[in-house]
Amino acid sequence: MRAPGAANRLRIMSAPPRSPTSTFMRNAALVAAPGTIAFALLYYFGSIYIKAYYTALGVPPEDLGFSIQGVVSNSTSGVFVPVCLLLGGGLVVFLLLGWLGPALAGPERAVLRRKVIAWLLVVGTALVLIGFPAFFTDTVTLFPSGWPRRFLPALAVAAGATLAVFAVHLRLSEEPDVRLRQARRTEQTWLAGGTLLLGLLALSLFYEMALYVADVGRGDAMVHADEGYQGSPFVVVHSRVPLKHNAVGTSFKDHGTKAAPYRYEYRGFRIVAKAPTRFYLISQASRSYAARQLVVLPDDGTAWLEIMAD
Repeated sequence: MRAPGAANRLRIMSAPPRSPTSTFMRNAALVAAPGTIAFALLYYFGSIYIKAYYTALGVPPEDLGFSIQGVVSNSTSGVFVPVCLLLGGGLVVFLLLGWLGPALAGPERAVLRRKVIAWLLVVGTALVLIGFPAFFTDTVTLFPSGWPRRFLPALAVAAGATLAVFAVHLRLSEEPDVRLRQARRTEQTWLAGGTLLLGLLALSLFYEMALYVADVGRGDAMVHADEGYQGSPFVVVHSRVPLKHNAVGTSFKDHGTKAAPYRYEYRGFRIVAKAPTRFYLISQASRSYAARQLVVLPDDGTAWLEIMAD
């Protein structure tokens, strides 16, 4: 007679080996999924940066028609610093979490462990409740005016969620004999709470990065304007008709009918942006963000621009 389980062992031994192609596709899927998420985040933050930058300069970003590659490349200006901070903060958190668990292990530290769990949970929940209104309103009176009111609420949620996640981790990583005496429903409740806290942590960090990238975009635009739009090329405008504008520091010359049809020449402009149907120009004499005066020139054949390097 065949021994019990022999059929199962025979079936397992005769199973066809997994092909290298299927293994490669599985590994590629594991890499592609996080890569797609990262690319989508870069695109999102790049669009925030572009919108904040060009809106601050007075240029509608919707008119510019940036490509996907252009949007993603602009995200690096805003996300580099917060990503470095997140990586450094995550490393510190993991090191603390790895030290705190063994430090409170053992039955002789059970009372201290429960006290630490309770304090982490109470303090973390309090911080979350204090900062959570930031997701529903732009003004939080609990925080001082200025940038603290803009950034500290979401940071409070992130810090509170992190402390509460510490508490959940310590609670779920207790000694096996202690966990066996606890109700299964209680453990599921802690798991659900930990999942919710991780979601709040991710939401607060995402919200914080969006605020930071928008502020970086506006700040870069202001600095660029105060520095006289350095790096933007000079342009000479050759026009069929006289242009009406209020930009100071520019020169005008009428070449007469002999230079027709583009008889009018304007010098002293820099080009800030180019949309499919219009040019956005600024006087090269502009040295102040507050006193900027953009000249919008339609790209309809009325004029052509001679572009020169800075």
